[in-house]
Amino acid sequence: MSESEDGRTVTVTSKGQATIPKEFRDKLHIDTPGRVRFVETAAGEIVIRPVERPSELRGALASDEDDTDSEKSATELLREERERDEIGHEHGPSEQTE
Repeated sequence: MSESEDGRTVTVTSKGQATIPKEFRDKLHIDTPGRVRFVETAAGEIVIRPVERPSELRGALASDEDDTDSEKSATELLREERERDEIGHEHGPSEQTE
């Protein structure tokens, strides 16, 4: 088993909280306080993904060439992003595990 497959063991508190090690927060650019998304892959693995702040997400979506309607609300943009994310997960894992 490689070092990346061994992973890192952390403690889960009685409230269900676990600390993401600093090396992973730095690598994934997770701000504190911040938000992450837990996603289960088709293989049953749990992947942690950073969630961008609405202001960052809005800027990224606003610059999309596909999006011709610049008058959409932040709620509409987030809903569309979630729909794209869900569609991507229906097709199985697209990323490689290290």
